Amino acid sequence: MFIGRETELDFFEKRYAEEKGQLIVLYGRRRVGKTETLREFCKDKPHVFFSCTQTTDKIQLSKFSKQILREDIPARQYISEFADWEKAFRAILDLPYGNRKKLIVIDEFPYMCRGNKSIPSVLQNLWDTELKDRNVMIILCGSAMSFVEKELLAEKNPLYGRATGIYKMKEMGFYDAARFFPDYSERDKIVTYAVLGGIPHYLNQFSPKLSVEQNIKQNILTKGSVLYSEVEFLLHQELRETPIYNSIIEAVAFGSTRLNDISQKSLVDDTSKTSVYLKNLMELGIVKREFSVDVGIKEKANTNRGIYRLTDNFFRFWYAFGFANLSQLEDGDVEGVYKYFVEPALHEFTSFIFEDVCKEFVRELQKKNALPFHYAKMGRWSGKTTVRDKEKKNGLRVAETEIDLLAVSRDTKEYLVGECKFKKSPFNYSEYLDTTAKLTPLKEKAKFYYALFSESGFDEKVRTEAEKSEELYLFDLKTIVNLKNNI
Repeated sequence: MFIGRETELDFFEKRYAEEKGQLIVLYGRRRVGKTETLREFCKDKPHVFFSCTQTTDKIQLSKFSKQILREDIPARQYISEFADWEKAFRAILDLPYGNRKKLIVIDEFPYMCRGNKSIPSVLQNLWDTELKDRNVMIILCGSAMSFVEKELLAEKNPLYGRATGIYKMKEMGFYDAARFFPDYSERDKIVTYAVLGGIPHYLNQFSPKLSVEQNIKQNILTKGSVLYSEVEFLLHQELRETPIYNSIIEAVAFGSTRLNDISQKSLVDDTSKTSVYLKNLMELGIVKREFSVDVGIKEKANTNRGIYRLTDNFFRFWYAFGFANLSQLEDGDVEGVYKYFVEPALHEFTSFIFEDVCKEFVRELQKKNALPFHYAKMGRWSGKTTVRDKEKKNGLRVAETEIDLLAVSRDTKEYLVGECKFKKSPFNYSEYLDTTAKLTPLKEKAKFYYALFSESGFDEKVRTEAEKSEELYLFDLKTIVNLKNNI
């Protein structure tokens, strides 16, 4: 069963309905679900779907020719293969689809270009002279994100400016990922998302009929399972110097977030070298550089600023529990690794991802106009601000602190401060006071709202406070997880 990707499918359907020609570029990291989404889109439509392979140009042209010549076009009566790419692409116009759009998908298009660097020029010339004004839709799809962004879509490339649509597909959010496990509890849906993230290929490896524990043991920690070797396979496929990348990713997974810390933990002597490795991982969609929500463009340009995070939840899980205990897993000690390493730490491991789920929850509320104001930016905040001085009654002091979620209006006159607690006890009144103390100096010129997110609900004093205050919003686990069923 195909799950999710309604936004992407809607994008393609609207382009398909356009009368003029369409040249669409779809790209995104491996395993994100591009091919399956395109196959879903192509259902019930006459189409040609060609998957490129890493092969010679001559073999690629031969395979492409055979795919096109399977269709009932005039050329199939007198040739078995096209002489060149220009003739092969021009044959798209002969596809026997009547008044319907002549739809062709070229999957892993970068492989085709690597075999023959003239292909973008050939396609550009045909597009400009014959295809753009015809009832044609060509979708070029690729996983090599760096190639697509720096080569295919760059100003120097012949196809620059020709695309009528460019779509970068990202991993699924929590709400789509949770649909893979409809019978899981709210807590288990979040834990599973923390382990696997929103990559459909990873989500499909778990059985919704097994518990989270059983799935982790059977489908991640057991040698021979798909996910057991997934990280190593992907790194070897995309990168050289995998031992160095392993040490860098492991450092980030275990909490090193600053460039200097990552360099020291991974034993890479030069931070400039570490920065290059991190850049490559960012291009693959494995790592991202994160800034406080109030940081400006100038500070973001400074490579020494910001913190690094693993964007792929499964990579984070594997390096925290799989890679770190690889010797035991190779010996088959799945039960021991789970009992002594995974189980005691899994709840805390999930708490960090719970913040991401809460941010997605707030984004969904904004789409439904269900927030007290429309924010212009939202994210994590860090810096010096007021905090409660618990040794003094009603006292405040200035200290370095963080805010899990801060949403700010365009005129900076309205703020939503969010605090996320994924713990086995209720959000208590003292924690609420800690939250309201932050950014106190700004309250003279701005309106403040507070959103508290809690796995285990709220104590009586917090609930009473929410009943009295129109500026305080409480969201429990059931409300967060089941949002899409309720709005």
